[in-house]
Amino acid sequence: MLKILHTADWHLGKRLQEFPRIEEQKLVLDEICQIADQQEVDLILLAGDIFDSFNPAHEAVELLYKTLHRLSKNGQRPVFAISGNHDSTQFVEAPDPLAREMGIFFYSRYDSIIASGKLDSGIEILHSDSCFVELKIPKIDFPIRLILAPYANEVSLKTYLGEENREEEFRTILSEKWRQLADQYCDGAGVNLFIGHFYFSKKGEPLEAEPESERPILHVGGTQALFTENLPRQIQYAALGHLHRYHAVDKNPSPVVYSSSPLAYSFSEADQQKQVVVIEAEPSQAIKYQPIPLKQGKALYRKSFDNLPDTLIWLEANPYCFVELTYQTEHSIDAATRKAILKAHDGIVNLIPQIKNPLHNEDMNLTAADLEKDMISLFKLYFQNERGQEPHPELLDMFKEVISQDTSA
Repeated sequence: MLKILHTADWHLGKRLQEFPRIEEQKLVLDEICQIADQQEVDLILLAGDIFDSFNPAHEAVELLYKTLHRLSKNGQRPVFAISGNHDSTQFVEAPDPLAREMGIFFYSRYDSIIASGKLDSGIEILHSDSCFVELKIPKIDFPIRLILAPYANEVSLKTYLGEENREEEFRTILSEKWRQLADQYCDGAGVNLFIGHFYFSKKGEPLEAEPESERPILHVGGTQALFTENLPRQIQYAALGHLHRYHAVDKNPSPVVYSSSPLAYSFSEADQQKQVVVIEAEPSQAIKYQPIPLKQGKALYRKSFDNLPDTLIWLEANPYCFVELTYQTEHSIDAATRKAILKAHDGIVNLIPQIKNPLHNEDMNLTAADLEKDMISLFKLYFQNERGQEPHPELLDMFKEVISQDTSA
């Protein structure tokens, strides 16, 4: 039996606004290494968005190499890492010739072919093709086939695959490429896997929301959503990256799974349990897979309060987290209250005032006559519309000073 660990969307070097996350990333990647060893997995799949930017910081690069070295067990356990839409294809593949000697294989370009041959560890690349590799692990008595699908937008994909028909649909190009590979290499004598970084959905079902922290794939010049039916019938498990929550898009005829990011990277992910997935696979058998929760890293909370004592009590009781705090108030948050809240906790990312019962006037839209009014009147109109009240005299005086307007007449 083959055991596989599926992870994705590490986003190394990512920040939460001005807050760095690198120390949390070190902790959670150490946890992933421990899980791989405890579960005695034979193969690691990292499904894209390795870094958070095309030009990652040195500390992020160093963390990647140290972590993959641990996951590879000094070359005894193969690791396959593909690029995502946040990654530079050139940067990701640059260390591949050296990393390969340690059983670490980077793949980011659709025209790349992994060299065949046997490593000193006994890991052997039996066959390779564009977007495909077949390997043999010493203690596993059957071959492992991987269809490799790093992120590529429609323009670059057509360049890689030499497509001349500009009218041909993106998903048709990909599904045909994958079908050809599966028909040529993926029979029932081995385990057949897919690793990809794309937006997949089940045809006919609503599309999942892309995370707030994610650079959207579904945009002009990007890519179409792919359907699970575009995957070859021979595939036993599809290991996906891009969506940041654990999600089994489809289970029939085989599991199509997003493993989740290892940390919550935006407040839209605040209620998500982050996971890795451990898979058990044998040729011609249904895959068994299990999500394993990750415990490291700071939780993200969206909290709302309407008084300072309750706010301070909660902040004191929850020091190790990031907070998006909405404070309900009759007016704006006064300076003393703001100072007390920010002093009470060092992880407040956003402090948002919410005005209670604003007197919204649906007839306050500007008219041509309004545009003839002086700046002070327009400011009052704006403030009334936004806050449901007249501006404080002190604020009005400050505004007058800023615009240096003489209102004595």
